[in-house]
Amino acid sequence: MTANTEKKPVSLPQKRYYRQRAHSNPIADHCFNHPAHPDEVNWVEYYPDYDAYPSSKRVEFADVGCGYGGFLVTLSEMFPDRLAIGLEIRVKVSDYVMDRIKALRCQHVGRYRNIACIRTNAMKYLPNYFVKHQLDKMFFLYPDPHFKKAKHKWRIINQALLSEYAYVLKKGALVYTMTDVDDLHKWIVQHMAEHPLFVRLTPEEEASDPITPKLYESSEEGAKVVRNKGCHFLAIFRRI
Repeated sequence: MTANTEKKPVSLPQKRYYRQRAHSNPIADHCFNHPAHPDEVNWVEYYPDYDAYPSSKRVEFADVGCGYGGFLVTLSEMFPDRLAIGLEIRVKVSDYVMDRIKALRCQHVGRYRNIACIRTNAMKYLPNYFVKHQLDKMFFLYPDPHFKKAKHKWRIINQALLSEYAYVLKKGALVYTMTDVDDLHKWIVQHMAEHPLFVRLTPEEEASDPITPKLYESSEEGAKVVRNKGCHFLAIFRRI
């Protein structure tokens, strides 16, 4: 009798095994292993084909607070020749994204090798991963609104952090923001408008961007807003 050597198909991870509180204090001293300098990052660990990319094609897209990775997967499909990274502070959620990418790579050989996820605190360690003028696009999709006034300093968009984002962004790079909270949207627009290195795109420019339609439903949070018939507030800014 011959043994059955057929491999079982790899299935995607199930979110119910990776549940975690929706909110995390970005100011707290979480335990993170982070490089002292971007040169110390072993990108091959995240992207199997990294060495095949020219030096000018380093990681160019960053999805900050990538959640369960839905939009990251969309980026992989839209831009198969560009490297995108998801940055997520919550340990179980980042574990889910990493396992999801592994499963997708097994299910679709040769695909999804241009995306990865790192568990880190982008409010503290962004310059540890990216050099000056490296990123071409940054995404802040449905960030934690931190409703209480005392916690507004925890918001991912503020004047001090915008200078760090401007440092790692190329001139002409784009920052995409989307939220279902009107107050947070106004906060984002005000702070970015006040910063000398960012200018908002016109509504016509926002509408013509091929990424714009994907911002509404590609992420799990966006899809939930659509299901609940909530409002979306979009603002895209150019680094000048």
